[in-house]
Amino acid sequence: MDKQQPIGIFDSGLGGISVLKEMRALMPQEHFLYFGDSAFAPYGVKDKEVITQRCIEICDHFIAQDVKAIVVACNTATSACVNVLRARYDLPIIGMEPALKVACELGERQHIIVMATPLTLKEEKFAKLMQRFQDAHTIYRQPCPRLVEIVEHDELGNEEVVTAQLQEYLQAYDLSKINSIVLGCTHFVFYRSYFKKLLPAHIHVIDGNHGTALHLEDLLQQQGKRCKEGKGSVHIENSKQDPQLILLCKKLLGGHDDE
Repeated sequence: MDKQQPIGIFDSGLGGISVLKEMRALMPQEHFLYFGDSAFAPYGVKDKEVITQRCIEICDHFIAQDVKAIVVACNTATSACVNVLRARYDLPIIGMEPALKVACELGERQHIIVMATPLTLKEEKFAKLMQRFQDAHTIYRQPCPRLVEIVEHDELGNEEVVTAQLQEYLQAYDLSKINSIVLGCTHFVFYRSYFKKLLPAHIHVIDGNHGTALHLEDLLQQQGKRCKEGKGSVHIENSKQDPQLILLCKKLLGGHDDE
């Protein structure tokens, strides 16, 4: 096994860039291939079967490029078909799920809002995750489909639009009684600065990106596939084939433009 083999990361669009950013910071020697499926975004309002077929096509594309692991950097795609992908491919497939466990470990009887796409919140995978914690904690499910679109349309810098949308999703809650908000979609990580402005200081904003990056590193170490020397790289593709979208990806990544 060549340790220089790339790692494939994909998402329904640009959200997975937030996961890639975390993984690149942790493993700067690794080579990453990122595929955003913006032409078919958002996944969160589509049928499970449609999402599964798209994910298989993307993974086949990665396999043709001899990747050593695939990261499904999308909570919706993970919910829809990660088990199908793991049965189909003979290499590590790392998925995402809302970091509800982290939020519940902050104390007794936590009050938690899970913000995610409609499909993530209605799938069996999340239902099973909730069952583990809902007796001991109060958990609210908040679907937020518009937050994906704002990132995809490069509207993150429009403070008026973003603030109004976040307030709409949060208006039903007494935030003084909320302990944490779990970001159950990789797109939502890009809203951290807005949450910091809008939320009371006591509310924790939690995502699963760092934990996913650590999990990938651990798997690569165990299998002897971790690259620890040289300079890594990032190659970005998108199904929309729009040069401006690639530039937006690089901006969200933090200016990395190796290829």
